[in-house]
Amino acid sequence: MEDRERERYDTIRQRWPELFVNPPGAAYEILFEPSLVRAAEDEDEARLAARGFPAAWAKTGVVYEDPFIILVRDAVRRPDRSLGSYSRKLPASGASGVAVLPVFEDKIVLIRQFRHATRTQHLEVPRGFGEPGVSAADQARAELREEIQAEADSLVELGSLHSNTGDSSGSTELFLANIHDFGQPQESEGITDILLKEPARVAKLIRDGEITDSFTIGAFTRAWLCGLLPSLPGLP
Repeated sequence: MEDRERERYDTIRQRWPELFVNPPGAAYEILFEPSLVRAAEDEDEARLAARGFPAAWAKTGVVYEDPFIILVRDAVRRPDRSLGSYSRKLPASGASGVAVLPVFEDKIVLIRQFRHATRTQHLEVPRGFGEPGVSAADQARAELREEIQAEADSLVELGSLHSNTGDSSGSTELFLANIHDFGQPQESEGITDILLKEPARVAKLIRDGEITDSFTIGAFTRAWLCGLLPSLPGLP
């Protein structure tokens, strides 16, 4: 195992210990004792070699890092008690991201944005990474200013969303924002259009698979079920 990768891993663990806890009954136990870490790497290396994969894929620690994400590979004890490794993605800031459902004159404000990851355009709500020391509400207001040049008259918290519990520890805080105006889309982020849609139309776009962004679906669904969209009934 590379000392540098493990040293950075230990630094991150000390900074955000909550991301490395082993709660009672955890199906995947993270291993920290050096001899167990080495044993986990050795077992994973043997499995990978049998399938023709590189031995480097068994090395634990920080395997990638940039200003936005950190990819770590933990040494773990699996549910069947075998040892191995498990990769996951952490937010580089340590802060939750935000997604904001803007409402203008009882209509939903959506943006059309080209996403590099999928190589296509999506209908979405404004969203972004969290910033250290910035509250989720302030970050939500900042995303509205940056992406659609809007100010939030009020913000309603809609709770947290985990977009992919299989490989990411990050969470996103959802909000509904009432706005009185908006401006031009943030073209530098690949946003080409700002669209106004009746809530019922947004529901159909989700149903028909034209809106596939999980944050947009999550924020809209939470707002709907909480009775915050006047034209759509919420749950009792």
